[in-house]
Amino acid sequence: MKKLVLFSFILSLIGFYSCSSVPVTGRRQLSLVSDEQVLMLSLQEYNDYIKTAKKSTNQASTAMVTNVGRKIADAVEAYYKYMGMEAQLSGYAWEFTLIEDPQVNAFCMPGGKIVIYSGILPLTKDETGLAVVVGHEVAHAVAKHANERMSQAMLAQYGAAGLDALLSKSSSAVKSLSQSVYGLGAQYGVMMPYGRSQELEADHLGLVFMGIAGYNPQAALPFWERMSQQGSAAPEFMSTHPSDQTRIDGIKKRLPEAMEYYNSIWGKTNNTNTTTPQNNTNTSNQWRF
Repeated sequence: MKKLVLFSFILSLIGFYSCSSVPVTGRRQLSLVSDEQVLMLSLQEYNDYIKTAKKSTNQASTAMVTNVGRKIADAVEAYYKYMGMEAQLSGYAWEFTLIEDPQVNAFCMPGGKIVIYSGILPLTKDETGLAVVVGHEVAHAVAKHANERMSQAMLAQYGAAGLDALLSKSSSAVKSLSQSVYGLGAQYGVMMPYGRSQELEADHLGLVFMGIAGYNPQAALPFWERMSQQGSAAPEFMSTHPSDQTRIDGIKKRLPEAMEYYNSIWGKTNNTNTTTPQNNTNTSNQWRF
């Protein structure tokens, strides 16, 4: 009986505080921490990290990262505006930084802070391949996966019994939990891993966002196939992610949806050319969902 009461209490708390859903997929997610708290703490962590990180001096590669990031951010903002969800991006300040580091890696922070390591560029190969990575990371940010992870950690650590009281004075608890969720201090250097379901969801959203931005989503398959061929020395970007085949199967499943956005907005035919024309002037039907 006590277990039943406790379970009901947990559900009632979750139902009361959880009122968010992920764009595109519509999945309901646990949300116990305010966006304002998450953005404030993540910005502190990001600023600490960026002070010690070595920014790339390669002007061409840096410009490519910035260009791809801006296009995808514009696509996300246009999608949110079309869907009447602009308020969900309140407080976001997009920033796309290329770090000189041989690791095959990339990560995002809440609020639109995206970091790409130079070590991943040989595998992305070109702007469209890079859009696969940037789209994936932007998806983590707008799906508010960090908020969800912090909420899950809060519930697991404090339990239902202390959760209601905790949330009324949650600033110190959130700050403490942010260290284990973000992990961006000198001890770690990179984001702690997302859950596998979140990674697959970021793949899904990333395909849609890159398609809206004008990058052919079909480029995702050869990119992830190149990543899977790294053998036993798995890149950091994949080390805690879904298995190669699970990820590739998921992308194949979501490609038709992403291609619908790409084809309808940019007037493309469904082909295998993954290069985005640099002088595309087709804007008359842009954002026609």
